Amino acid sequence: MSDKRCNTRREAGTVNARLLIKRLSLSAVTLLLLSAVVFAAGQLLPGDVGRSILGPLADARAVAALNHQLGTDQPALTMYLHWIGNLLRGDMGQSYAFRSPVAPFIGHALLKSLALAAMAAVIVVPAAIAAGVYAALRVGTWQDRVITLGGLSLTIVPEFVSGIILILILGVWLRWLPISANTRPGTGVLEQARHLILPALPLVLLLFGYIARIARAGMIGALESDYTRTARLKGISPAQVLLRHVLRNALLPTITVVATQTSYLIGGLVVVETLFRYQGIGSLILTAARDKDFPMLEAGILVVGAAYVLSNVAADLLIGVLDPRVAMSRR
Repeated sequence: MSDKRCNTRREAGTVNARLLIKRLSLSAVTLLLLSAVVFAAGQLLPGDVGRSILGPLADARAVAALNHQLGTDQPALTMYLHWIGNLLRGDMGQSYAFRSPVAPFIGHALLKSLALAAMAAVIVVPAAIAAGVYAALRVGTWQDRVITLGGLSLTIVPEFVSGIILILILGVWLRWLPISANTRPGTGVLEQARHLILPALPLVLLLFGYIARIARAGMIGALESDYTRTARLKGISPAQVLLRHVLRNALLPTITVVATQTSYLIGGLVVVETLFRYQGIGSLILTAARDKDFPMLEAGILVVGAAYVLSNVAADLLIGVLDPRVAMSRR
C-alpha cells in the first residue's frame, strides 16, 4: 500500500513538473499578447507626447524635435518591435516624464504596492476563511446569514466610499489609526505596518465577502461528502475529521480565489493609493496615463499582468501539491 502511495506521489510530482512547464509557456504567450494590447492601447490615448511634456505654449518645431528624439514619430509597429526587443533584454525603456530609466520607478512602486497588498492579505485571508468555515458549520442560523449577507453587501461598496468612511471614523473621529499611508525615512517596521492598516481596510472589506462565500461553499461540500461520512463512521473525533479531512479539501477552491484576488490587490490599488496618496504601482500607472508617459504606463501594466499570471500558476501548483488527484486529472 505504501509503495502504491509513493508511486502515486512520484507520478503526481512528474505531472506537476509538466504542468509547470506548460503553464509557464502559456504565461509567456499571454504576456506577449498583453504587451501588444497594452502598446496598442497606449498609442490610442489622445494627445501628443512632446506637447504634453513641453506644455501647450511650446513651439511646434520644438515639439516635433522632441517627438523625433523620443522616437514617438515612428510607425507604431517599429516602435513596438523596438520596445519589446529592449524589454526582452531587461530594458524597460526611458521615462518620457522623468528622462531616466523606468525600471527603478517600477521596482520602487511595486515594492510599496506589495507591502500594502500583503497587509490587506494578512488581514482578509484568515478572517474570511475563518468566517466562511464558521458559517458553514452553522448553516441556516443567524450567524450564517449575517456573515453571508454582510460580506456580499460589503463587496458592492466602492473602495473610495468605504475608504472615506473609514478615514472619518477611524482616523478623524476616533483617531485610532493614522490617515496617511506614508512614513518618514527610518521609521520602524511596526510603525510602517500601522500606517498601512487604514489603506488596507477598504480592500479587506471588498474581498472579505467573496473569499468567505467560496470558503463556506467548499466547506459545506466537504462536510456532505462520502469521505467525511466514512471518517465519522470509523469513530474519528469531530475535531480530527474537520482538520484532517474536511478543511484540506474544502479550502482547495479558496486557494484559487485567493491567488486571483492577490493579483487584484497588486494591480487594483489605483483608487486606494490615490485616496491615501500612496505612491504604489497603481498610482504610478495612473500618473503615467495622465502624462502620456508610454514606457512607464506599458511597463507598469505588464508588471501587473505578470503578477496575475504567476499568482495563478502558483495556485495551480499548490493545489496539485495539496491534492495529487487534481494533478493526475490534468494529465
